[in-house]
Amino acid sequence: MCGIVGFTGTREAAPVLIDGLRRLEYRGYDSAGVAVSDGGTVNMAKVKGYVKNLSEITHDGADLKGRIGIGHTRWATHGAPNDVNAHPHLSSDGRFAVVHNGIIENYALLRQELTGRGYKFASDTDTEVVAHLLELYYDGDAKRAVMRTAARLEGSYSLGVLCSDGRLFAMREQSPLILGLGVGENYFASDVAALVPHTKNVIYLDDGEFAELTPDSVTVYDVLGRAVEKPVSRVTWDVEAAEKGGYEHFMLKEIMEQPACFKATVEPRIKDGRIVFENFDLTDEELHGINRVIITACGSASYAGQVGRYIMEELCRIPVSVELASELRYRNPIIDKHTMLIVISQSGETADTIAAMRECKARGARVLAIVNVVGSTIAKLADHVIYTWAGPEIAVATTKGYTTQVAVLDMLAIYLADRLGLMEKERYDRLVDALHAMPGQIQRAIDLNRNIGRLAKKFCRHNAIYFIGRNLDYAVCMEGALKLKEISYIFAEAYAAGELKHGTIALVEEGSLVIALACYEPLFDKTMSNIEEVKARGAEVLAVALEGSRKILSKADDVIFVPRTEPVFNPIAQVVPLQLFAYYVARERGCDIDKPKNLAKSVTVE
Repeated sequence: MCGIVGFTGTREAAPVLIDGLRRLEYRGYDSAGVAVSDGGTVNMAKVKGYVKNLSEITHDGADLKGRIGIGHTRWATHGAPNDVNAHPHLSSDGRFAVVHNGIIENYALLRQELTGRGYKFASDTDTEVVAHLLELYYDGDAKRAVMRTAARLEGSYSLGVLCSDGRLFAMREQSPLILGLGVGENYFASDVAALVPHTKNVIYLDDGEFAELTPDSVTVYDVLGRAVEKPVSRVTWDVEAAEKGGYEHFMLKEIMEQPACFKATVEPRIKDGRIVFENFDLTDEELHGINRVIITACGSASYAGQVGRYIMEELCRIPVSVELASELRYRNPIIDKHTMLIVISQSGETADTIAAMRECKARGARVLAIVNVVGSTIAKLADHVIYTWAGPEIAVATTKGYTTQVAVLDMLAIYLADRLGLMEKERYDRLVDALHAMPGQIQRAIDLNRNIGRLAKKFCRHNAIYFIGRNLDYAVCMEGALKLKEISYIFAEAYAAGELKHGTIALVEEGSLVIALACYEPLFDKTMSNIEEVKARGAEVLAVALEGSRKILSKADDVIFVPRTEPVFNPIAQVVPLQLFAYYVARERGCDIDKPKNLAKSVTVE
C-alpha cells in the first residue's frame, strides 16, 4: 500500500520522483505528491487522483526546482482522499516535509498533545503529527530530531523526511523501505521497482533503523543513532521486467510469463533428479518431530495454501490446516515446537501475515516462508526461506505469484514425503518428471483456450457468478472467484460442490452462471450430478475439464479444456484459463485491470 520515493543528487529531483511514483502505481493509491528543496525552501505539489494529474500540474516536475526531494502515492486510511490529505505534509515552520507509509497508532494522543502546544493541523491524517514532532524536537540537529520523533511513534511505518536545508532522511519500522546506491546520487523507495532504472545496488533497512542520504554517501544508524554497517545487495532483474513489453496490461503480460516463471522456480531446485532446497536444512530428527503443519497467508496466497494442504496431506500424511493470517493473529492458537508454520506472501511485507508469524514463532513454531521478495520482512524473520523467483509482479491481482507459490508447495510436499519415507522411487521420479513438463503444460493451457475472449463477451454482464468444485477443484475455485471479483467487480463466490444442497443452491435461478471445475477425476461423476442440479434450476454452466473429456460436453453449455498432467498438479494448469477469463471479462466491462479500485498490491496496514 502507498509508495515512497526519495532522491538526492546533482540533477533536478522532481522528474526522478514522479517517474518513481509511476513505477509504484501498482501498489494502490488515491493521491500523489512531491516535495523538493533547493537548499533554502521546500517546494511542494500534491493532488488527488493519479500520478498523471501530478505530472500535468507540474509539467512532469519541471516547475519544481530542487535537487533533493521526496514523493508519495497515498492510499487513504486517516482522512478522505483529497488534495489536503495527500502527502507530503509540512511542519508549521516549513522546515520539514514528510511522507509516510503505514499507520501511526498513537497519532490521536500525539495530535492532542501537539494541539495543546499550539500546533495547527491542516489535514486529517496521522502523518501530520510526524512533521510537527520534528519541528518540536529540532534544536539545530536534524538527526537528533528524527531520532526523538521516531521514539514517540507507535505502529508500523516507513518515513521519508526532507529538510529545507537539503538534508534527507529515511526510517523504517515494520514497513518496507529500501535504499538505492548510485554514482553521485542516492535514493530510497518502498519497492525496488522505483530504483532499478537508476541502480541495482540496494540496502534493505531493518526495523528501527534510519538513514541519512547525500549525493555522495548513505549512512545507516540504529535506534540509538550509532552508525551500522549494512550489506549491499544486488537486484537480479532488469527494468524491462517491470515494463509491459507490448501487452495492453501488466496482468496479461504476467499471465503469459507463467511458463517461464514456473520453470525459473522449479528447475534450479531439481538436481540429478532430486528436489533440493537451498535454505531448508531440517535434520531428520527435527522433521520427524513435526506433527502438524499450519499454512497462514492472506488473499490469493491463502488459496495457494489451500492447494498445498490437499497435496501435503495426501503425500505426507500429516495434518495440515490453512489459516487466514488476519484471524490467526488474534486467536489463542494451539501451537508448539512440534508445529511447522508455512507463511506465504508475494511481497513478504503483508502486515497481518507478519503479525501471525510473530505470534506463532513466539509459541515455538518452526517457520518456513515462501516469498517472492528477497530481503523482505517475512524472509528475514523466518527460520527457513524458499523464494518463488517469479520476478517483479506489477498488476495488483496476482497471477504468476500464485502459480509459483503453488509450485513451491508442490515441490515441498514431494520433498517432505520422500524424506519421511512415504514415497516410492517410481512415484517420486514420475512426479519430478511431471514438474519438468509443467511449463509446457501451462503454455498448452493458454493455447487451448484462444476463445476465452468470446466467452468473456458472452458472460461479462452477469451480476453474480458462482464457482463450484470438489477437492483440489474447490481449492482452485477460490482463486478463480477471487480473481474475477478483484478486477471485474462482479460478485463471484466459490462453493464446495457437495454443499450446494445445504443452502447455496437457493441462489441459483434462471440465467445464473455457474463455473464448474471438473478436473478431479475421482469425484468427476459427483461433480456431474451437481452440474445437473444447477442446470435443472435454469443455470448456464461453463465447465473446466481435462483435455479429452467427452462426458462433460453432454452437460455443460461451454467448456474450457486444460491439459492432463499428474493429478496433484492439475490446479496449476486449471487456474490459468480462469485468470484469462477474469482478465477478459474485466476488459469487456472497461475496468482498470492493473489497478482495481480500493485494492493495493502490498497490504502493509491492518
